[in-house]
Amino acid sequence: MPDGAPESDHGSSLGFGAGSPYQPKGLETDHAIGQANPGLRAEAPARRGKRSWTHSILTTTTEPRMTTRRPITGIAAATAALADQPISVRAKLAAAWTSFMFLYAYVDILNFFTPGVVEDILNGKVFEFDLSQTFSTTALTLMAIPILMIVLSMTLPARASRITNLTVASLYLPVTGFNVLGESWLIFYGLGIALELILLLFIIRSAWTWPPAASPNHETVRTQLQA
Repeated sequence: MPDGAPESDHGSSLGFGAGSPYQPKGLETDHAIGQANPGLRAEAPARRGKRSWTHSILTTTTEPRMTTRRPITGIAAATAALADQPISVRAKLAAAWTSFMFLYAYVDILNFFTPGVVEDILNGKVFEFDLSQTFSTTALTLMAIPILMIVLSMTLPARASRITNLTVASLYLPVTGFNVLGESWLIFYGLGIALELILLLFIIRSAWTWPPAASPNHETVRTQLQA
């Protein structure tokens, strides 16, 4: 090849150079492609003499990388889903009175298994009291008040509910402690009465620490009056 002659590739030697009328559509020489697209690099695989063109362009981006989070399953999902919800004072008081009544009733029911209790009832005696309509009415009243406190704690106005809970729970402290007198199974009765006293103290504390209503914002009140 003479000096100064333009270099050509295999396509040019076959008559398919740039500008040749016999050049197939879509076929370009390395020289033409290199001039038009400097970023393209020709690689000639040894297999079948075919050419493959790869585009080696270095790019940079400032967009945030998108990541896909895997869903949490199993015990971790159950633990993550738990959240402590705020409980109103009314709900705490009603729940405490409900627990108190269950203890109150079951201590008396299980007391029937104490030796001699059923025999005394058949003989018309409960502790030191004679069985009569007055005794049954008094016992029903003592049971009805804590039962009614469940619904009253949820329905009375806040101030009335607070005063009622403080009064009734304070009065039932000595009444509950009185039940342990004269009993032969002190461990059984002592445990039941101790749990009842804990619930009564919880009721007194919850009612005593009942948070006051939040004072209205002066700006909010002024806006409402102007509207």
